[in-house]
Amino acid sequence: MLRGKSPFGGSRLTALIVALILAAAGALVNWMQPSKPDKDAGRPPAAGKPQGGASGAPLAGGIPKGIYTITGTVVNVADGDTVTLRAPDGQRRIRMDSIDAPEEGHGADQPGQPDAEASRKHLAELVAGKTLTAQCYEKDQYGREVCALILEDGRSANRLQVEAGYAWAYTARQGDYLRDQAMPDLQRQAKAAGRGLWARPGAVQPWKWRYDCWRQRQCG
Repeated sequence: MLRGKSPFGGSRLTALIVALILAAAGALVNWMQPSKPDKDAGRPPAAGKPQGGASGAPLAGGIPKGIYTITGTVVNVADGDTVTLRAPDGQRRIRMDSIDAPEEGHGADQPGQPDAEASRKHLAELVAGKTLTAQCYEKDQYGREVCALILEDGRSANRLQVEAGYAWAYTARQGDYLRDQAMPDLQRQAKAAGRGLWARPGAVQPWKWRYDCWRQRQCG
């Protein structure tokens, strides 16, 4: 045995070389394998977290998706935002969502607004006698279905009422009744063009009319 040299030096060197070769081979294999995508990448939002409004993802044209639908023939147009559908299971009163039309009169204690009849007639020209689908969100305190009324060509009668200047975007109570976010811009366009009720100065929002005139008896 030579003095100062370990009898195991050769074995240790061989083991170290083998370990380095194995590590390099493992790194090469990992590098050549394609990386796995993140399990959440590209997933749609989780259920229960609707995007684009409280009623879920909007349909084509941005109209908020309804919770349920009612299909029937329009047999009555009561005013500029209320119709009656004759559906297979009976008649259903529809309160058109996201808009508020001038109030029709209801006796001496509840006088009507200017342009109320013009608003009703405009809506009747759009929907009366037609078989349409109402895209509905809820029932209101009067038992009416709150819906977007969809015409045969896919347009919203609700939007057309505002666009023509025969209804307001329903922005009362900081927008609690406003699902369709297109309405305020449609109203601005109608007002700028002087269409419908905007042809005259001093137009009063229906929700303000109901409070000031009907409740406070201040109808000036």
